Amino acid sequence: QVQLVESGGGLVQPGGSLRLSCAASGSIFRINVIGWYRQAPGKERELVATITSGGITNYVDSVKGRFTISSGNAKNTVYLQMNSLKPEDTAVYYCNAKRGDLGLEYWGQGTQVTVSS
Repeated sequence: QVQLVESGGGLVQPGGSLRLSCAASGSIFRINVIGWYRQAPGKERELVATITSGGITNYVDSVKGRFTISSGNAKNTVYLQMNSLKPEDTAVYYCNAKRGDLGLEYWGQGTQVTVSS
């Protein structure tokens, strides 16, 4: 079992920055990919960014050049640095971890990000 806890959300003005953190605990040594997803009101949940256990990153086009996903030295924390935030980035952001060998995935509880003046 893997537990994920997000933090770092909040209210920020357009053009501002936030850093989200996802702290993983439990059987994390089998996790292949950790990603950030977001869901805005009335919309489907969408993938924002992922990082593999080997450090390969991937981003949705709408955040490329503005967001950066990274992992901490202990590999049990993944960050999402969000710069140049726009109102359309407003959503609940969720951390997701995938274990490829068993086809399992885990979700955090989500953290609200609101971009508004």
